[in-house]
Amino acid sequence: MIVVDKWSFYGAWLVLLTLAGCSSTPTSNSRINASSTEAMSIYVEEDVAYLSGLLTSTLPSQLKSALSEHPNVTDLVLVDVPGSTDQAATMEAARFIRHLGLNTHIAQTGYVLSGGVDLFLGGVQRTIGAGAGVGVHSWRDTQNWGDDIDLSDPVHASYVNFYLEMGVPERFYWFTLDAAPAERIYYLSPEEIYDYRLLTE
Repeated sequence: MIVVDKWSFYGAWLVLLTLAGCSSTPTSNSRINASSTEAMSIYVEEDVAYLSGLLTSTLPSQLKSALSEHPNVTDLVLVDVPGSTDQAATMEAARFIRHLGLNTHIAQTGYVLSGGVDLFLGGVQRTIGAGAGVGVHSWRDTQNWGDDIDLSDPVHASYVNFYLEMGVPERFYWFTLDAAPAERIYYLSPEEIYDYRLLTE
């Protein structure tokens, strides 16, 4: 299992935040990098699978195919994941990861954004490499913007239930709706990552 000392992770984040403070551009809300939407790929080395790229509707089938060919895999490392185009498929894949008992890890200095965070949550044990970025925002589909829908609307229930199933508090979902609009990204601080229990250690 890949384990990262939480204090080295915290220290690296402090360095990044200090450097970011010297910039004239705020880093808590930044544009999604449109050039980071390359097709998803999975590479397996020994008992570790490495995943990068944009998550699409083919994610569950690609993941199942790769893991059936390599049944010895115990850890899934997310390298650079800019988001997803199919939330239902991402949740299905996260539940599949949990069903198999896999651990998830965000690569050192890598990043996981939007739906990629939901995939990360599928891990039984979840760790994050030093300097990695974790970004969230409100969801959007072809008709709706998540932060514009009435809080009592049942559409929110599928998201809330998913987070509870993954061991993450319901308040994390409401936080993502307010953190940034769908066209922008909010990068979580180390304190927020621990507070919302995205890590298991």
